[in-house]
Amino acid sequence: MSDVKTRFEVRRAGPLALLQDAGRFGVRRLGVTQGGPADPHAWAWANRLVGNAWGATALEVTMGGLELDVARETVIAVCGADLGVTLEGHSLPLWESVRVRAGQRLAFAQPVNGLRAYLAVAGGGFAAEPVLGSTACVPREGVGGLDGLGHKLEEGDCLGAETPTGMPDTGRRAPDDVRPDYATTPRLALLPGAQIAEFEGRSLYQAFNTAWRVDERADRMGVRLRGPQLRCRLGGMVSEGIGLGAVQVPPDGQPIALLNDRQTIGGYPRLGALTPLACGRLAQCLPGQDVHLVATSRERAHNEHRRFRAGFR
Repeated sequence: MSDVKTRFEVRRAGPLALLQDAGRFGVRRLGVTQGGPADPHAWAWANRLVGNAWGATALEVTMGGLELDVARETVIAVCGADLGVTLEGHSLPLWESVRVRAGQRLAFAQPVNGLRAYLAVAGGGFAAEPVLGSTACVPREGVGGLDGLGHKLEEGDCLGAETPTGMPDTGRRAPDDVRPDYATTPRLALLPGAQIAEFEGRSLYQAFNTAWRVDERADRMGVRLRGPQLRCRLGGMVSEGIGLGAVQVPPDGQPIALLNDRQTIGGYPRLGALTPLACGRLAQCLPGQDVHLVATSRERAHNEHRRFRAGFR
């Protein structure tokens, strides 16, 4: 990392801007969660458009409010939510590689469509020292990020990246068919499992035939859904390992879909688990937005994920 140079200086930090690589794996036995991009689809495309390999560290911007001063010329891409991002006061094209020059200002305003945007920079991604094998920032656990201690970006922070061997082309655009409209009602693929057979028949019907509303209690740890009360015949449970997308149902009958910064164990019955791409789509939903749960098979879920990963080798 000897060739790392500052590319951006944080003028205004906004509510939540976090460095995220692909995530922290192999450490859940230590009680450490995975972190990583809440929306892997948008994160992966941002990195691809600037020539970065899978796993490069990008910046996840939630809700907007971030302002960056460009310190050195580079090529960037912003994918995911439309947060009203501008360069020198002019709208920046999303899902496209763009050259920025020293002295310019990049600003994220507020959500227009979606909740989380991803800023990738050429040169292999933003520079940060890995903690437990990853730069993924998890504030709740105090690991990863720019300082390794899980802190979100703050005013005055400097973001560096290596100088690319060859500056990538600008104007590279993601195909229209991979650019979601986050305002539409998503159908979230869920792999039934765990304790699904213990739920009452009417509750199972409601789970998959009801529009669930995203609650205000939503963050990178999980998203609570509001709708009919689901009833499970199980009483107490012994806590067990929790994977990405697990849909737990606590005693109030309102499901909670667990995301990247979830706890590593839990004791509520589960309907099953959302696929990784369904988790990413849910992570782009604003409070009050409706979603539908759609049962899927293990084969279909695996094939969907293989096709996704195959596009980013």
